[in-house]
Amino acid sequence: MGGKAVNEEIVCVGCGAVIQTENPEEIGYTPSSALLRDPIICQRCFRLKNYNEIQDVSLTDADFLKILHGVGETDSLIVKIVDIFDFSGSWISGIQRFAGNNPILLVANKADILPKSVKKEKLIHWMKREAKENGLKPVDIFLVSSSRGQGVREVMEAIDHYREGKDVYVVGCTNVGKSTFINRIIKEVAGEKDLITTSHYPGTTLDLIEIPLDDGSALYDTPGIINHHQMAHYVNRDDLKLLSPKKEIKPKVFQLNEEQTLFFGGLARFDFLHGGRSTFTCYIPNELYIHRTKLEQADHLYETHRGELLSPPRPEQLDDFPELVPHTFTVKEEKTDIVFSGLGWITVNEPNKKVTAYAPKGVYVGLRSSLI
Repeated sequence: MGGKAVNEEIVCVGCGAVIQTENPEEIGYTPSSALLRDPIICQRCFRLKNYNEIQDVSLTDADFLKILHGVGETDSLIVKIVDIFDFSGSWISGIQRFAGNNPILLVANKADILPKSVKKEKLIHWMKREAKENGLKPVDIFLVSSSRGQGVREVMEAIDHYREGKDVYVVGCTNVGKSTFINRIIKEVAGEKDLITTSHYPGTTLDLIEIPLDDGSALYDTPGIINHHQMAHYVNRDDLKLLSPKKEIKPKVFQLNEEQTLFFGGLARFDFLHGGRSTFTCYIPNELYIHRTKLEQADHLYETHRGELLSPPRPEQLDDFPELVPHTFTVKEEKTDIVFSGLGWITVNEPNKKVTAYAPKGVYVGLRSSLI
């Protein structure tokens, strides 16, 4: 067992859970035969890595908050990761409060899935403004693609500069690509590949994972905080791939007359009510089917075709799927985004339009000045 004392705690390098061989139902279980493996990982990580199977875990929101509060009590640098494709959905509210006096570096991941035409400077400027509106003054802002490694070196240099010899804590919501980001760093530094278990399932990291830095301090990966207003919590596991785009999003432009409706699978709906014939640009995952219909037929279409023509959700999910709740907006400014947390957004290109956006009960829907 790599010379470890028998009573010393062994931690899964994939998710940070303490390894135990007693109870297969509990976090950190691994059969005792697997203790000879190097590195040691728990059965849950093993199954996730090799078979893409997920097992539900028993960490609660309170557990996550406790860990966050603990980070605020340290003297360290905090690296907050958000998903640029789901900025509001992946934002941790009150992060400045949790951080205490620690400086925060803001890193937006998944930059590679935004259309190539988007200028990086404009994005950073936009993020600065959004962060400020959300009560955060980061010491610096970066755009990266963890999966492609783009921008990661730059962030590593910034981390080294801002931490001034202190520990580093990486925080973020589930599904923002936090562990992928850290794996990238480990790969750049140590040449090791994919040590931390990553997946597109929310909540893969279970406890702090410590990565030693060369001056005696450490970088910690914290568990992903669950934001319940993200769309990912309402689709089944197979459909999560749809909502975690890997390729550049291709904007889809619709010319709509008043009283026309767009359905995004059966997950969301957009009614254009008033304002004369207009153009709307949809930034949503390429694989999700968009269906256009007349407003007067929309309710009937949804009742009769969700789970088939309008899917996800799938037929077997219909009984449990939350109702779609309307949010009506009069959009005054040109170039305004209507955001569906975890699904994407629709840009209203001209001012003075009245629209209604529907999303499953509990999913955040809101306005922001256009990202693109």
